[in-house]
Amino acid sequence: MRLKTLILTIFITALNSYGSFLNDTIILKTNIDTEKITRDLDSLVNSWYIRMALKSLSDDFKSDSSGEEYSDSLYLQRLSRINSIIKLPYNSIIRNHIHVYTIKQRDKFSAVLGLIDYYFPMIEDIFDSYGLPTELKYMAVIESALNANAVSRVGATGLWQFMYSTGRNYGLTINSIVDERRDPVKSTHAAAKFIRDLYNIYNDWILVIAAYNCGPGNVNKAIRRSENRKDYWEIYYRLPRETRGYIPQYVAAAYAVNYFADHKIKPLPVNIPVATDTIMVQKDIHLTQISEVMNIPLGELRALNPQYRTGLVPGSSKPLSLTLPISHLGDFIDLNDTIRNHKAEFYLARTNRIDDPARSTYLPADIKGKTKLIYTVKEGDNLGYISEWYRVGLSDLRYWNNIYRNTIRVGQKLVIYLDPSKSEYYSRIDSMSFADKQKMTGKSVPGNPVNLPQTSASGEYITYTVRSGDTIWDIAKKFENVSTSDILSLNNIKDPGKIQVGQVLKIKKKS
Repeated sequence: MRLKTLILTIFITALNSYGSFLNDTIILKTNIDTEKITRDLDSLVNSWYIRMALKSLSDDFKSDSSGEEYSDSLYLQRLSRINSIIKLPYNSIIRNHIHVYTIKQRDKFSAVLGLIDYYFPMIEDIFDSYGLPTELKYMAVIESALNANAVSRVGATGLWQFMYSTGRNYGLTINSIVDERRDPVKSTHAAAKFIRDLYNIYNDWILVIAAYNCGPGNVNKAIRRSENRKDYWEIYYRLPRETRGYIPQYVAAAYAVNYFADHKIKPLPVNIPVATDTIMVQKDIHLTQISEVMNIPLGELRALNPQYRTGLVPGSSKPLSLTLPISHLGDFIDLNDTIRNHKAEFYLARTNRIDDPARSTYLPADIKGKTKLIYTVKEGDNLGYISEWYRVGLSDLRYWNNIYRNTIRVGQKLVIYLDPSKSEYYSRIDSMSFADKQKMTGKSVPGNPVNLPQTSASGEYITYTVRSGDTIWDIAKKFENVSTSDILSLNNIKDPGKIQVGQVLKIKKKS
């Protein structure tokens, strides 16, 4: 009997130790996930309006720098009081993210709170027009910390952190002069369309939020690997690491925005003009011309118009919007000709239309001594195939080419870095057929690997045959100006998750 008691005691002690180990492991992973929040907040502090606000900060404002932890029951109670049709769960992972905003980074989070009055009404208005829950506005906090100029290490840009391909797919202009991913209004419209398309796939807001972060392909893969379970917490460990922290960050942001006063956090008094207006510009004009003639700080004009990367507003190409404090709008109209003629030979010269090299993304240090190859994306290619053909890591391929959500387009040039001794062998891949490239990896080639679209007899649409692994979202991205909603309505599909391999879908022709 004593022996059994001793064994039971040892077993319980070991179990408790293991439980503690698991909890520590979860906390460690959570701390890693919170690095993005810290990076975003650091980036925000360097923005113009925030720097100006910090310069004039009073000692009284600076005096409060401590934070306090509360009981789990209180956090849970407060979350339950937030009006939201999106479920806001609570667990130890979410608690740790709440502590990032309310304790560890509370001084920087006050800067986010200072921008809320400027950005949230605009986001709420646009989301409401698309029939989306306005509480999705908290996604902008975790995407960019409400920094319209935010750029991630993989090139995701703007308030809603669009990658190049996704931004273009949702109608945003992106070139060396204009980057509408940085335009708060236009990028929010694009985000609303993207979110609406994701909801048509999942009918679950938590999965929509997760898919916004990592793409529906990764969410679908996690669902399949979890025996078709469609609950975020049941597929949690099947998701990419960053996405595992994304929902906890969303809940934590919702909590912190609603209860910052209970944590004695004061919003930074940011002097951003809530009253602004836009005017359409139909001729080229430079923000510096406006600044020098009207005596408006150039930093303020750039902050209000972050989409103009060089400061040039190229209105002669097409009418473009210019945002100004409403108090200056009348003067701008009166001084229009004077502003355009001010140093026009310098500010409007094509040789000066260059971007700031400091904005460019960087490459990893471990490419030193390696040979750079260029691969041109062909019909039927995907990143998985390309990484196998070149025998490089998928994450490396994404990183080298600033690709965030696996979306590539035909004709896109991809950079691959290889050991010089292998470069001659792999340099021929770009000119090989799909079948030959697959044979290199020992893979069988399906009957129609490229799956070229076929035009219908009427010429009103083209057709696409569903392949293994395809989702409605993946298919929509293969075609310009086609959304998931277009495909669903044209093919009378009510459940986007039930398309089958071999099914022929109608796709509207590009107009």
